[in-house]
Amino acid sequence: MPFPTTLLPVPLAPEISLHLVDRPVGLFDLTGNEYRSDRPPPFWAFVWAGGQALARYVLDHPETVRGRHVADLATGSGVAAIAAALAGAAAVTVTDVDPEAVAAAHRNAAANHVTLSDGETDPDVILAGDVFYSPTVAEQIDRQLRRWRQRQKQVLVGDPGRGFFPERLFEPLAEYTVPVAAALEEADELTTTVWRMR
Repeated sequence: MPFPTTLLPVPLAPEISLHLVDRPVGLFDLTGNEYRSDRPPPFWAFVWAGGQALARYVLDHPETVRGRHVADLATGSGVAAIAAALAGAAAVTVTDVDPEAVAAAHRNAAANHVTLSDGETDPDVILAGDVFYSPTVAEQIDRQLRRWRQRQKQVLVGDPGRGFFPERLFEPLAEYTVPVAAALEEADELTTTVWRMR
């Protein structure tokens, strides 16, 4: 791990603790302010609003995942996956384009005394937190989520109003005021909705 993290409670879901950067820094501050297409920035070092909202929703509505197989796409820190495991999911898998994120999710799961898997599965429920942050990523995620939904899978997304969220495809389930790092979001909190794909 290229920079230090501290085990901290998640602001909206304090039942969960994650290894996170505890300094007031932005995402690209950790990369020396450079972007490299061959190496994703360390999204996993922060807990994002969409993931927090999904985690809170799943913890408050455990029937959503209890006894089911759950997949957390673009897992980042693993907060939504860990919430699903704590809420009684039969199995939880995590995927991310960044292998360091998958490693971070497993490290965070161990800190919360739950187990995650990685790799492709046939889930019943798909979780995706804060994934519509750029046009390219949004298009890829949109295609992937539509494929799952066509197979009658339940798809839940946490989104804090990112500009590329295809709202017409979803119905709102819950709304939260999520504490966030001002260095990341230029705000102390974001109104974040948990959506279900139609």
